Amino acid sequence: MADSPEPASPESLLPDSAYRVLARKYRPQSFADLIGQEAMVRTLSNAFATKRIHQAYIFTGVRGVGKTTTARILARALNYETDTIKAPTIDMPEPGIHCQAIIESRHVDVIEMDAASNTSIDDIREIIEAARYKPVSARTKVYIIDEVHMLSKAAFNGLLKTLEEPPPHVKFLFATTEIRKVPVTVLSRCQRFDLRRIEIPAMMDYLETIIAKEGVTVEDEALMLLARASEGSMRDALSLLDQAIAHGSGTVRAEEVRASLGLADRTRVIDLFEAVMSGDISRALVEFEGQFNEGAEPLAILTDLGEFVHVVTRLKLVPEAARDPALSETERQRGLAFSKQVPIRALTMAWQIILKGLGEVQAASRPRMAAEMVLVRLAYAADLPSPGDMIRDLRNGAIAAGPAPAAPPPPPSGGPSASLPRLVSDNAAPALPVEAVAAPVADGRPQPASLTDLVALARQNRDIRMMTALERHVRVVNFEPGKIGLVLLPLAEPDLPNRLHKVLLDWTGRRWMVSVVSDMPAEALPKTLREEAEATEAETRQGVMALPTIQAILNRFPGTEIVGIREPAEESLPPAEPDALDREAEITDDDL
Repeated sequence: MADSPEPASPESLLPDSAYRVLARKYRPQSFADLIGQEAMVRTLSNAFATKRIHQAYIFTGVRGVGKTTTARILARALNYETDTIKAPTIDMPEPGIHCQAIIESRHVDVIEMDAASNTSIDDIREIIEAARYKPVSARTKVYIIDEVHMLSKAAFNGLLKTLEEPPPHVKFLFATTEIRKVPVTVLSRCQRFDLRRIEIPAMMDYLETIIAKEGVTVEDEALMLLARASEGSMRDALSLLDQAIAHGSGTVRAEEVRASLGLADRTRVIDLFEAVMSGDISRALVEFEGQFNEGAEPLAILTDLGEFVHVVTRLKLVPEAARDPALSETERQRGLAFSKQVPIRALTMAWQIILKGLGEVQAASRPRMAAEMVLVRLAYAADLPSPGDMIRDLRNGAIAAGPAPAAPPPPPSGGPSASLPRLVSDNAAPALPVEAVAAPVADGRPQPASLTDLVALARQNRDIRMMTALERHVRVVNFEPGKIGLVLLPLAEPDLPNRLHKVLLDWTGRRWMVSVVSDMPAEALPKTLREEAEATEAETRQGVMALPTIQAILNRFPGTEIVGIREPAEESLPPAEPDALDREAEITDDDL
């Protein structure tokens, strides 16, 4: 067996003009070659050493982190055999008898199936039937199912019994990018390994070894751009490196990488950050236009801008983050400088604006215009104080209320309370007053004493139809115990008096006389409950508008409107200082 000829490698079978992409040429062939998956390797190594090898494994992670490659390496370890080694092992110092065929996906006992194109129960039946037979030449028959989450429900159900009690000579290895789509009944029968994204420093080190083997020249900044653009996927990084090498004819420069990937210059992104955070929108738009004309995509510019906002925020909160090797020297120095100047409030607001703006740019038919409007919003809003800060400034006298414009007289007694109502964007209609239902009579049933009591009783009995009609569609001219006189408005249902008579009998246990009045002059008619609530709301709004504090806030935030008023609970109010203003407010502005 030792004298048998070594299988021909795929490179030896290819013509001289053929080229293998880097992602395939440098695919790991052993656990020692895997990058950034030390926890998984340690677990598998201990399992093999103690002979606690599971019957099924599932590997999950983002694209390109090595899920299928790990499955092939594990299949090789299960069937590793040389002249001196006859048992499964993680340590494979030299190619074994079956290694080359397994790596090249042509071994008869290691069956690979793509679940994306073989999703039916019939495909699983073939596996179940074949699993009964022992391997032809290897020690273990291994089934590798890629993108296993694509299997149909029937296929998963058909696999369960065999997966739980497979023959001793069979192992199942699954790979998926959508672990949440795999049924828990399948997950419970497998050992799960979450392959981590490859960190930028580890990826850059590995790319440098490949660059040395390929004999090409790559700028350090270009290497960092490639590692960042890959987002933790080694396969993506190698594909981008392939593209960059072809684009630069053997020399990879940062400028060419940015151009080929549609990226923005990080230095210019920092300049853009400085412009918008200082409110210089003219300079920001000029800078954005320059980056766009040089080939940077609007979405990429905003993404990089958001990343730098995150960098500055981290540096402000954790100064030790400056040691991150993924940061360029420019990002490190200027990021530290900005972290000492820009308040956390402005950074968090900028992050929210950019995050929302990314979705707008993606959905826009003209991304450039959408991105420019995001920058405008960012420049004008990033440094605005939050409502809480505004209240503190007003309390401390940092903002002068200034002369209030002509305003209606202050609210009469019974208007807003001395504690300030919160001004909130609930966009709700004025809340109708709800009084307690009148005291019950002897049999325990409530007896309404007013229209408001009657509305509360309808709400208590969950008769929304009646409650709405009483609030909006009637004017009550007489309300006495057992007797109601009302005027029906045009939108009222004709049978409303009859229905009201019936429900009152059910709710109160007594007969009420409900009469319709039709001979009262219009000027003598009372208001509906809804109209009374709206009038109270308008009166309250006028009183609030007359407050100097509110005037100061509205002047500080041009275009802001009061969209709703409500009384806060007393326990929710902050303790007032001795010289605090009589009223305090919160304003939310959707335009910020």
